[in-house]
Amino acid sequence: MTTRAFVVAALLGLAAQGPGRADSAARAVITAPVAGSYVTGRVLLRAALEPAAAAASVRRVLFFADGREVCRLVAPPFECEWDAGRDVVARVVRVVFHFADGGRAAATVRTAGLEYADRVEVDAVQLAVVVTDPDGRFVSGLPRAAFRVFEDDVPQRIGSFLAEDVPLELVAALDVSLSMTDAIPDLKGAARTFLATLPPAAEVSLLAFNDNVFTVARRAAAPEARQRAVDRLAPWGGTALYDVIIRSLEQLDRQTGRRALVLFSDGEDQSSRSTERDAVARVEASDAMIYTVGLGRATTVRPYRRLLERLASVSGGRGLFPDRSDELQDAFTTIVEDLSHQYLIGYQPAKQVRDGAWRRVRVEVRGGAYTVRHRQGYRLLAAGG
Repeated sequence: MTTRAFVVAALLGLAAQGPGRADSAARAVITAPVAGSYVTGRVLLRAALEPAAAAASVRRVLFFADGREVCRLVAPPFECEWDAGRDVVARVVRVVFHFADGGRAAATVRTAGLEYADRVEVDAVQLAVVVTDPDGRFVSGLPRAAFRVFEDDVPQRIGSFLAEDVPLELVAALDVSLSMTDAIPDLKGAARTFLATLPPAAEVSLLAFNDNVFTVARRAAAPEARQRAVDRLAPWGGTALYDVIIRSLEQLDRQTGRRALVLFSDGEDQSSRSTERDAVARVEASDAMIYTVGLGRATTVRPYRRLLERLASVSGGRGLFPDRSDELQDAFTTIVEDLSHQYLIGYQPAKQVRDGAWRRVRVEVRGGAYTVRHRQGYRLLAAGG
């Protein structure tokens, strides 16, 4: 056989084999970033297979951004970080799973870009918006045209709008300091109940904190592993409340989609290297919603309660202070329903100056006497701030 005939025969053989020869039933899914969202800076790339059992036959996984390979993996979790740069431009992210028998499965998502002439040092703002009617019921199915965004009373152009099937990235932070000793049984019960209430598709990282902040269950952990991690918690040491807020938000701000921090604490800080001002500034600069569950002295000591309420309200979240353990289920149902009924809105601020000044944000919704909840504003901090 001539060399040319051999090459032709080989190509015909590959065509007959197809890209997913033995694993054609396996489907690749990119879970981060979300199609249509903005990406900038450090971004998490994450993919999965359906059914999940197909991962056992994966030989390697390649991620590409705009046609360029950015990382290569050989085992789950199939995720890595990629630097999308400062420009908020449309990107194409692709993942290719290669199986041991030569089959493949691939998926592609396209992120959104902003329309502007000068793409240097441009920031995008993401708002998670919850809309309720006069009876307090969540309002779903509203179109993009129903929303108007104002920054310091100046109308802004909505650049991206997502209303459903938006992945949830969540950090649950549990206070296990000595000041929580009497409340630890309630804390464990609260955490178990909350974790069991979350939708299966939620990505959950579980942190605990006292003098230090430590991860007790990573996002790839199975639900049973998270429950066991909660069972092993015991109180000791001081309280680094401000530090855990900053660390949690840094972790969440690397993700895309809906992002939330659920903080279980009595609201007292004893050991943080950071200050309350540092923590509040980080909250003001983050897109993530914060839900604070006040336990122990947070239900009776007013300054602790005020701090937890302030952190939640600035972010557009809620502060919850159940007086009894039997009230926790209602509190968690409230949080999960909140997270399940969010609209995700992105816009490019007309004013692009990283001066650290507070910018008020207001969202109006046409079509009814609605109550609209979202972050109250934000700060564009200087690079590295």
